[in-house]
Parts: sequence; structure tokens; C-alpha cells
Amino acid sequence: MEKEILIKKWLDNELTAEELKEFQQLEEYDSYMKLSDKAQLFKAPNFNSSDAYKKLHPVIEEKRTLKSNKGLYKVIAQMAAAFIIGFTLVTVIFSKDITTVETMANQKEIVTLPDNSTAQLNSVSELSYSEKTWSSHRTVGLEGEAYFNVAKGSKFEVETLVGIVSVHGTQFNVKNRENYFEVKCFEGLVSVTIDGNETMLPAGDTFRIVEGNITNSNTNLAFPTWISNESSFKSVPLYEVIAEFERQYDVEVSINYNTDILFTGMFVHTNKELALKSITIPFNLEYIIVNNHITLSEIE
Repeated sequence: MEKEILIKKWLDNELTAEELKEFQQLEEYDSYMKLSDKAQLFKAPNFNSSDAYKKLHPVIEEKRTLKSNKGLYKVIAQMAAAFIIGFTLVTVIFSKDITTVETMANQKEIVTLPDNSTAQLNSVSELSYSEKTWSSHRTVGLEGEAYFNVAKGSKFEVETLVGIVSVHGTQFNVKNRENYFEVKCFEGLVSVTIDGNETMLPAGDTFRIVEGNITNSNTNLAFPTWISNESSFKSVPLYEVIAEFERQYDVEVSINYNTDILFTGMFVHTNKELALKSITIPFNLEYIIVNNHITLSEIE
């Protein structure tokens, strides 16, 4: 039986005993089972088995290019030093007592702040802070995505173009992308202030703004999965999933499909073909790879 048909029937839980044996012989069987186990953590509310093929398994994020106007902490001179730490290329800019760390596509970096708090930057992200004023103001500027582990002490603030995230010592993730803002609290208590309105997030809660729409939900994760090279999504627009795929694999994606449809699932950062299958199979899409460009379209 054709592999794609087997996979779809597996997603729909419709495999016969013989088809299951055939499915288990697929080279990617172990990877699919891993994805299935992970996907159970991110099932969207009101999940319907009739559209399992479209919502159960896949996942990824965002077709957006890095904005030329970085805003906020970008009033910084253009003197930059680029260096390699492990496999991560990072640009560090020092000017007017401001330190700025930037990651490129398919790169991540851990930044140790002056009080030994840490910020783990996801791909295509930027973090800025002042070491000179740190003792009196523990404040960082963020564009992109970062996971923070904050040392106990005075108030710690993450400033974004959307709002301010404040804590006194906790673990949380902030994602600040174009038309997408999300805060997840993994430990302690986090406050999110937008236009003077404050929302408190205890551990396990998620605050999200997509295209101006605010939602609150919860998560049972212990930390953001992108740290372990897996991007996971729960009821996230497909365009955001694709944009994250572009950042993780340093590619450009074109798609002829409704990218506003919500996606719940995950994809790995270490296997492009497997990641693409995680996105395309649930939506009955096919892909064509030409050099650094990928085209997605619906299978006719």
C-alpha cells in the first residue's frame, strides 16, 4: 500500500491488522510514533477524530521575515562583533552601555545576565540589556522568543513592542513575533501588562495574542519544547507554524493553502523531511524542495 495512505489511515486509527504490520515496517516508523506521543500533549479543545488527518499530528510556525525596524532597543550604534559559540552564530553589539545579542536562522544561544539569570534565545531573536543599570533595573528588551530562568531578587521585566512581562524569580517563555505574542509560565507567577491592563499567569498558564485576539489556556509542559529542538503548537495559525519552520531551517516557504487554519502538533529541528511531513500530511499537502526554497500545495 502507498506510504502516504498508510500514514493517513494510521492518523485516523483505521489500520487493519495487516496494514498495521506494513506500517510498522516503514523506515520512519519510530519517528512517527515519537511524534504521535508528543502530539498527545498538545491536543486542541474539541478535537474531532473526523478531522484527525488535518489537526492531530503536524506543527510548525510562522511565515514572517525579520523586520528591518527592530524598535525598542535598536537605538544602538552599528559596531558589531560576530563570533561562533558551538554551532551558534551570534552577533553582540556594545554601545551606550547596552548589550544586544542576536541569533540567526537555525541558531540558538544561552545568555547569562549580570545576576546569573539566564535567557535562552530561539532562532532569529534579539535580546538587549544594560549591565551598568542592572543592579537597580533588571530589564531586558526582547524581539523574537526566549525562555527565562530568573534568579530571585528585585522585579525582573521583559519589555516587548506589545507589552511588559514582570516577575520576581521564575521560569517562563516569551514569544514576540509579528502579529503573534505569547507568554507561558512554567514556574512561579508572571504578570503581563498591555496598555495598562495586567493579567496574572500562575505556573501552567498561557497568555496569547494572535492578530489582536486574546486567549488564555494552560499547558502541562515542564519547559518549552524548542529548547530540545522540537517546535510544538496548540491551536496556532498555520502561517505561524510555517514561519517557525523557516527560522529553524533557514529556508523560504511558499504555500497555496489557507494558512489561517489552526494547527495543533509539533515538528523536529533536526530532520527537514520529517518536519515537512509533520506539517503537510495532516493537511493533505505536498512539497517541492528547490535549493533553499520550498513550495507547499494541496494534493489534487
